[in-house]
Amino acid sequence: MPVGTLATVKGLTPAHLEACQAQMILANTYHLHLQPGEEIIAKAGGLHRFMGWNQPILTDSGGFQVFSLSNLRQISEEGVIFRSPRDGRLINLTPEKSIEIQNALGADVIMAFDECPPATATETEVKEATDRTYRWLKRCLNAHQRPHEQVIFGIVQGGTHLNLRKQAAEALVDLDLAGYAIGGVSVGEAPELIHQIVDFTTPLLPENKPRYLMGVGTYREMVRAIASGIDLFDCVIPTRLGRHGTALVKGERWNLKNARFREDFRPLDPDCSCYTCSNFSRAYLNHLIKSREMLGYMLLSLHNIHELISFTRRIRQAIENDHFISEFGQWL
Repeated sequence: MPVGTLATVKGLTPAHLEACQAQMILANTYHLHLQPGEEIIAKAGGLHRFMGWNQPILTDSGGFQVFSLSNLRQISEEGVIFRSPRDGRLINLTPEKSIEIQNALGADVIMAFDECPPATATETEVKEATDRTYRWLKRCLNAHQRPHEQVIFGIVQGGTHLNLRKQAAEALVDLDLAGYAIGGVSVGEAPELIHQIVDFTTPLLPENKPRYLMGVGTYREMVRAIASGIDLFDCVIPTRLGRHGTALVKGERWNLKNARFREDFRPLDPDCSCYTCSNFSRAYLNHLIKSREMLGYMLLSLHNIHELISFTRRIRQAIENDHFISEFGQWL
């Protein structure tokens, strides 16, 4: 799912995303609450109409963003009080408020408000956060006003402690939710530890419900997670790299500022069918990036989104053809 934090995937139009065959995008409750405010979006007819995107949308609860403000927040059983980094005003974000905002935004899938402990948290602190996440989930379910239009996914926390992951997953499964996410695996852990957590946790979740790994979007981590049973991913990597002049090409990262591209008139990736690769050369992209032209960053972002979506589509086809290991075993 390409990330459209502020109701826009940076540098790309909905038409670009449709051309890339994006099936779903992600927007962020926290950021949209701060600007422009959920009331404005509701008056516009909801997030789909506001941003001109007619396919599914998932909104994050805002929990990760709030808990990243470690020096600006106060956590209690009620929720989180923090100062807006935009204007300094105090904001009280509770599970009920998160769901109220997401109901107003109108996304198809909304996430329960959770506490995301940092990688440095002790086991005791992680257990407290995991238990609170479960209590907050039940409050989110009780506060949900549009259950026939929007489904709630719960989030399995537990840090690096597999016993806590098991406890959290079993508690969520008992609630028979529409889908399940694995959170807290992009907060500083080593890749091998992430894989261990995902490989352990995913089979604890129902196979007939969507299983979503939050904040992961590199080739190796996606392939390994898919092998464990994960269905959905989101990550800012493709557009963030594009904005810094970097392209994803067959799993490698190419800096288009490099002199080797100055007189290279081949497509960025001759095997790619995206608009960028179909129309422009590496030399042109090198020129745009070195000139700091906006178009260069847009073209690289478009290619990177197309590349990741094509990668997952190829994986899906390989699974259907029973060729997953032979075609993607190099990433395992």
